[in-house]
Amino acid sequence: MEICAQRFIDLCEGKFDKGSMTMMKDVSLMERGATGQFLFNKVQDIAFDDVFSKYILHERLLDYVQCFTGPNVMAMHTMLINKPPDSGAMTSRHPLHQDLHYFPFRPADRIVAAWTAMEPVTADNGCLVVLPGSHRKGVLYQHEYPEWEGGVNKFYHGIRGFEDEPLLLLPMNPGDTVFFHPLIIHGSGANVTKGFRKAISCHYAAAECEYIDVKGTSQENIAVEIESLLKKRGLEADYNSLWHYRSRLARGVSVNL
Repeated sequence: MEICAQRFIDLCEGKFDKGSMTMMKDVSLMERGATGQFLFNKVQDIAFDDVFSKYILHERLLDYVQCFTGPNVMAMHTMLINKPPDSGAMTSRHPLHQDLHYFPFRPADRIVAAWTAMEPVTADNGCLVVLPGSHRKGVLYQHEYPEWEGGVNKFYHGIRGFEDEPLLLLPMNPGDTVFFHPLIIHGSGANVTKGFRKAISCHYAAAECEYIDVKGTSQENIAVEIESLLKKRGLEADYNSLWHYRSRLARGVSVNL
């Protein structure tokens, strides 16, 4: 964990080329001129990095993952999540959401997230909160940007109407790992401390999963938003092709994804 944390700090400070990795900034901290790890709240697409991939491909981790996916495992969504001290605008929180909203592949029951704490995770620095058992309904709810006065980070879509439900906080120690279903409702609070809250995560899927067309579904909004961003950057790629490009075989053989 320490090696991955230092890799992230070096990346934030521009000490090496980020390559195909994507750096995400906290919107309110950017407005205040923050730099380094005080600015960046996430690095995505880390599966092919020499350091971060040691977590993604960790044999013991994959032993647990394949209990959910089966023996052929694809690493689909990889990221190191950093929660810097909040600016006061509460933009370090993450709205309640379901990860399947972002994924154009199925079936959901063959997808699992592994989320590992890199440093102490507490209620004060923004631990995960979950609605236990919410995945069992098999429902993917409509996701939109929340209407927060202080602003919302890019792609932080959320659901509404669950704020008063009995949410469970997940405080964790470094190295603790939680596995969860892509339909479970979860989010995280703001970091109101002066320290950081780092975690490393990967969504794995069975290689036998298949891509779906999200057009005309509740997921179309995120696909359109991301495709528009790619086009602005001069990249002509559809949503499913993006997911194929960013994925990596973690164990077994490649099939569909």
